Amino acid sequence: MAEQKTHMSKKSIVVLLSGNGSNLQAIIDEISRQKINAKIVAVIANQKTAYGLIRAENAGIPAICIDHTSFASREDYDTQMASCINEFNPNLIVLAGFMRILTPAFVENYQGRILNIHPSLLPKYKGLQTHQRAIDAGDEEHGASVHFVTPELDGGPVVLQSKVPIFEQQDAQELADRVQQQERQMYPLVIKWFCEDRLKMIDNKAVLDNQILAEEGYAIG
Repeated sequence: MAEQKTHMSKKSIVVLLSGNGSNLQAIIDEISRQKINAKIVAVIANQKTAYGLIRAENAGIPAICIDHTSFASREDYDTQMASCINEFNPNLIVLAGFMRILTPAFVENYQGRILNIHPSLLPKYKGLQTHQRAIDAGDEEHGASVHFVTPELDGGPVVLQSKVPIFEQQDAQELADRVQQQERQMYPLVIKWFCEDRLKMIDNKAVLDNQILAEEGYAIG
C-alpha cells in the first residue's frame, strides 16, 4: 500500500480566498512537508488586499486577483473565475475563507471537487457571525466543519468536524481564535484524504474509504 502511495500522481489544487489566508498557509506547509501529495497551482482572491495573495507569492504560487467589484453580476464574476480556474485544470478547488456565495452553475460545474471549511458545527449556524451566534445561544461547544460544496449555502455533506468548548465570559474573537487553531489542523487532513483518492462525494454524501460518513462527518473532537 505504501508503494502505491509513493507513485500516486500529485493532485493539483486551486485555492480561492478573500483574506488573510491562514488556512492556505497551513496547506502550503503540509505540502512542503510532503504530508499532502499535491501541488497548489494557483491562488485566486476576489480582492487585491487579501494577504493570502502575498502568502502565495512567497511560496512561488501564481497569485491572481479577480476583483468582484469589476463585474455587473455574480454570474459574470463566476464565469470569469471558472475560465481562470479551467486554465489550471485542477483536481480540487479549496475555499479558504472565500467570502462570496457561489452561483449554482459554478458549483455544479465542479461538483464533488470543491471543499470548504465553515466555522460552526454544521448544520448549526450557516452563514456569518457564527461565533457570536453560538455564544448568544448559550451553546457549550462550538467548532468547525469541512464539507463538500453544493448549491445550498454551507449545506453540502460534512467530511470532518472538530469541537471546542465555549468557556464562560469568552468573547467571539477568543472563540474564533481557538476554532481557527482547529481549522489549520483539520483542513489539510481532509485535503490529504481527497488527494489520496480516499475521499469522494457520491450521491450527495461524503464517502471515506468506501464508507458513507454520518451527517456530522468523521468526528474527531
